[in-house]
Amino acid sequence: MRRLSVAGDGRYLFVPLDHSVSDGPVVPQAGWDELLRTLVDGGADAVVLHKGRARTIAPEILRRCALIVHLSAGTVHAQDTGAKVLVGEVEEAVRLGADAVSVHVNIGSDTEHRQLADLGAVAASCDAWNMPLLAMIYPRGPRIADPHDPVVLAHAVNIAADLGADLVKTSVALPLDRMAEVVDSCPIPILAAGGPPDGSDLISYGTSLMLAGCRGLAIGRRIFSAPAPASLVSRLAAVVHATEAGATHHQPTISTGAA
Repeated sequence: MRRLSVAGDGRYLFVPLDHSVSDGPVVPQAGWDELLRTLVDGGADAVVLHKGRARTIAPEILRRCALIVHLSAGTVHAQDTGAKVLVGEVEEAVRLGADAVSVHVNIGSDTEHRQLADLGAVAASCDAWNMPLLAMIYPRGPRIADPHDPVVLAHAVNIAADLGADLVKTSVALPLDRMAEVVDSCPIPILAAGGPPDGSDLISYGTSLMLAGCRGLAIGRRIFSAPAPASLVSRLAAVVHATEAGATHHQPTISTGAA
């Protein structure tokens, strides 16, 4: 867990890049190394990648940033876009030198039961390997009337805690100050997912969520599609870690070993 917060303060800025499976290419292949270096230099604590993509990355790029291997997959072309299946195992992540793994669960989806079973099974394997587990758990499906309802979100994050996750990433409550109710209900650190639903200022959004008690932010598309991702990551890292923008956020850590 210490390696997931490079500043050592138990706060986290994660950049999910698993969209290449769910939605399509994040950047052209030639731009991957540059994107990753930008994220690391800007102050990201971890990136989230699928196992195959992780193998294409030179280990030294992630020397100052943790690697989280995402074990779930589903695409926008599926008949049920809320369905997620396991496409990797904890043992594979161990061989890649990952610092953590993540699993996606959609509460309220038609396949909720299978996704919960997968989360429980991965949690058991993580316990055996001493591997931190990030649960990406969302109220998302035909049975969810309001995915931003703090009562529903509190239920979701506590499912993650009860089934063995070490960290949980979820949607935000609206209005944002009600995220404090979700945080107060949960025994594990909560990371707020994505950017503001209305497309408003990302820095103000992140600041509000950290003040509400979130332990971090997990933002992907709003970062990698930004005109100046390096500046944006640096500003977000300053919000998460309460440092001055542009300061050095990272200290040297052990290489992830991804090859």
